[in-house]
Amino acid sequence: MNQALRTPAGRSKLAITDADFQKFREFFYRKTGIHFDDNKRYFVDKRLVERIEATGSEDFRHYFVGLRFERDGRELQQLVNSMTVNETYFLRESYQFDCMTNNLLDELLRHKPRGERIRIWSIPSSTGEEPYSIAMQLLERWPGIDQHEVEIFSSDIDTTVLQAAQRGIYSQRSVANVPKAWLDRYFKPVGNGEWAISRDLVAAVEFSQVNLSNPADTARFRDIDLIFCRNLLIYFDDVSRRAAAEALYDALRPGGFVCLGHSESMSRITSLYKVRRFADAMVYQKPLTGEAP
Repeated sequence: MNQALRTPAGRSKLAITDADFQKFREFFYRKTGIHFDDNKRYFVDKRLVERIEATGSEDFRHYFVGLRFERDGRELQQLVNSMTVNETYFLRESYQFDCMTNNLLDELLRHKPRGERIRIWSIPSSTGEEPYSIAMQLLERWPGIDQHEVEIFSSDIDTTVLQAAQRGIYSQRSVANVPKAWLDRYFKPVGNGEWAISRDLVAAVEFSQVNLSNPADTARFRDIDLIFCRNLLIYFDDVSRRAAAEALYDALRPGGFVCLGHSESMSRITSLYKVRRFADAMVYQKPLTGEAP
């Protein structure tokens, strides 16, 4: 049973019981595919209490009933925004961007009909650093950008970070790895140590909300040539991780590539993909039609 604890200042502080945590963890997993280990308990409890208080709910039980039976999904989205962690910066794990422009794009073009656009999908987008890094890398490091059209899609389950990505305002820490020439070309200082990214780059990326565990969301993405899905699958358990890997596979065109985070391995999840090792990075490829994994 929930208890109302009293802080020294006299404010009531809700407590999340073990049973509450288990109920919430199972519910959130069903909705998002994200599994919270026991070592995330403090983080989950803190965010849950914040949402209970923000909605004016009496306790966890009342909040959870309302959450389960709400019709418009607004509080669920607020909860998802609160529970997802978004920490990134420009040109993170840049060796994969080098692999993209040094190897992957040219190989992809050999198997695409002439004149067809290259389609790149970044998920999760977080606050936009990854898709904008992709765009800058293409403009600065890939000679083929003058001859080929490229579409960049970027998705996240968190609507708050999608709004931040489209706003395009970044801290000094976020742009610390951006070469000065790129910083001068694609950003402008806006005060308080912050930088605004070029609106042309913002317009070059198509942002959308996507839950990778929801087939209705991922079904919109097909014939993708290259997917960056970095540091997301580590938050899933084995079952939802495999389902996500299969969703990415379905989204790729034959011969397309997936880049994962440095601590992630597609080989431990599924045998659908081929492992490809290039000078800059190891990536995962959907076999060409008729080719074995």
